[in-house]
Amino acid sequence: MAERSFKREVQDLRLGAGETFTGEGILAITKALLESGVGYVGGYQGAPISHLMDVLADAQDLLGELGVRYEANASEAAAAAMLAASVHYPIRGAVTFKGAVGVNVASDALANLASSGVTGGALVIVGEDYGEGSSIMQERSHAFAMKSQFWLLDPRPNLPSIVQAVKQGFELSEASNTPVMLMVRIRSCHVTGQFECADNLRPPLSVRDALSEPRRDFARVVLPPMSYQHERDKVENRWPAAERFITEQGLNEVFGPETAPVGLVVQGGMYNGVIRALQRLGLADIEGRSAIPLYVLNVTYPLVKDEFLAFARGKDALLVVEEGQPEFIEQGLAAMLHRARSPVTLQGKGLFPMAGEYTGQIMLEGIAGFLKDAAPQLLPGQVIAPNAPPPEMPDLSQTVPIRPPGFCTGCPERPIFAAMKLVEQELGKHQITGDIGCHLFAALPPFEIGGSTMGYGLGPASNAAFDGGGARRAVSFIGDGGFWHNGLSSSIGNMVFNRSDSVAIVVDNYYSAATGGQDVLSSRAKNPSKATGNPISRALEGVGVKWVRQIDRTYDVGHMRDTIREALTTDYDGPKLIVASSECMLNRQRREKPLRAQAIREGRRVEAPRFGVDEDICTGDHACIRLSGCPSLSLKVLDDPLRDDPVASIDQTCVGCGNCGEVADAAVLCPSFYRADLVHNPGRWERLLAGWRSRIITWLQDRRARRQLDFGEAS
Repeated sequence: MAERSFKREVQDLRLGAGETFTGEGILAITKALLESGVGYVGGYQGAPISHLMDVLADAQDLLGELGVRYEANASEAAAAAMLAASVHYPIRGAVTFKGAVGVNVASDALANLASSGVTGGALVIVGEDYGEGSSIMQERSHAFAMKSQFWLLDPRPNLPSIVQAVKQGFELSEASNTPVMLMVRIRSCHVTGQFECADNLRPPLSVRDALSEPRRDFARVVLPPMSYQHERDKVENRWPAAERFITEQGLNEVFGPETAPVGLVVQGGMYNGVIRALQRLGLADIEGRSAIPLYVLNVTYPLVKDEFLAFARGKDALLVVEEGQPEFIEQGLAAMLHRARSPVTLQGKGLFPMAGEYTGQIMLEGIAGFLKDAAPQLLPGQVIAPNAPPPEMPDLSQTVPIRPPGFCTGCPERPIFAAMKLVEQELGKHQITGDIGCHLFAALPPFEIGGSTMGYGLGPASNAAFDGGGARRAVSFIGDGGFWHNGLSSSIGNMVFNRSDSVAIVVDNYYSAATGGQDVLSSRAKNPSKATGNPISRALEGVGVKWVRQIDRTYDVGHMRDTIREALTTDYDGPKLIVASSECMLNRQRREKPLRAQAIREGRRVEAPRFGVDEDICTGDHACIRLSGCPSLSLKVLDDPLRDDPVASIDQTCVGCGNCGEVADAAVLCPSFYRADLVHNPGRWERLLAGWRSRIITWLQDRRARRQLDFGEAS
């Protein structure tokens, strides 16, 4: 069950020539693939292109009608390997995955693909996840493109440019027999706009047709001596062919006046930010017409020397707008100017920060600083006032509280870490590693469990150095998504092969939840196009794990605690695996809320659990919060002057998972939690019984009130 359904939007993918498409960037990319005659598509979900995979999944009927093969790959490596179909056959193929980490996982297949070269167009759509909204380490995909010689496209973030880049990416790949990367940032994925459609094309040669006429060419196999010839082919043939195509087809763009003392060299993806900064400086109009010449690199690798030097000719200074580090583009352009003995001054980093996202303010300050030095006559007077103090920015850190990421309300992973914390209180602290996924939030308060992660599916493997025996066994966590992505072989297989004596807990929430709730092999839901329902415990037994414990309700904190304690104290010498399973609450609510609302509208009886805290019983020590951390569990200040400390309180966002009460019971805390079942559309007998209960309770309350002492003044 994906985070979002595109069933309605994918109908627009059927639009043809003469019609206008309106929608998001991810939908425009899919439409461009179909208009390009793509033969097969695949990939692995991850921000910011998770929704692109969801769109492809929802468009399977249309893809099938056109003869396009769709594959939801097990990992980025599997997706990249899929592009092997374009090596021998003139079939266009495209795969997509998250930027730096996806490229890292796929690097072996990508390097071989780049070495052998391709016959059909091969396009890797990379969701570049760099900047303040990123969920990963801060790296760029540019370095890999340079290392393995992939041509790298970075189109301007508007729908016509993105669509054009997809089509030209295939053409560039075929013209130079080289795979191409298409970089799309989060703003490109979700920018909305319009473009004029073309008809969808069936692939001239489908993968089904290719099976009937297999092709082989040893010259494409990456083995000596052919691999040496591949390297020469890259430099002597593919690279010049790519430069010719880029120049002749005008993939890079030049805007603004033909002559000026200065110019800006801009990554295509940075174009909108640059234009906005120029507008704020009074140097561009609302239509984007710039008073400063712009050389927009929709292809950021390779850089075309002749094209760049022609843009630089007659200018005194150039500014390179390149987000992230190292400054690959700036270094390449500087080398071109040096070898051409050009007197043009090149600036970039220094005016712009070396690292970090180029926000609107950073873009404004960088461009304004460049123009003040290189061409102050182009700026309005108020911009270049000498020694003008910068505008005073409010210190929001004193006003806005820090909001680190955390588990959702009712998350079934929260009780796992509450149980782990209880075990550590009993047995002492343990060496714990995490993995990529929601469970990594346990490293933050209130749990503070685990403190490292080495990659998707590598949680147990990253604890291997601590498996040499000691006072306490090492513990590692891995999610079901990471387990099927890479963990079964790289982590669990590693534990079995090396006879590990550590403990690994597989957090099974039925989905690849952190990437949007896509199904995985062990998902419990029935998927008409995928094989689900494959238990993780059976996979563990299949690779040789003998000690396996399956827990099908993680909210039972006591059972969870006892199982973890057993794993840490048993005499069994070997890998110990706990599979802790409960459905992701976010996906469960997405599924159940519409059904519940429909039932209520139809007048059917619906019962929903709610939890609360008895204020008279709560001791106010807040241990329940420190062991739960649920967003719906907060503090409430009482009106009672004899009770200074606030008590625990549950707000209306509660989803009725019961974890707070389970934690209180397992940790032997105050019994202040209660459950109340909210009944919609009750039956006649229930309404009658509720009336009786209300009258009895009211009578008892009045009776108690009459017996209370009155300390009022005597008459």
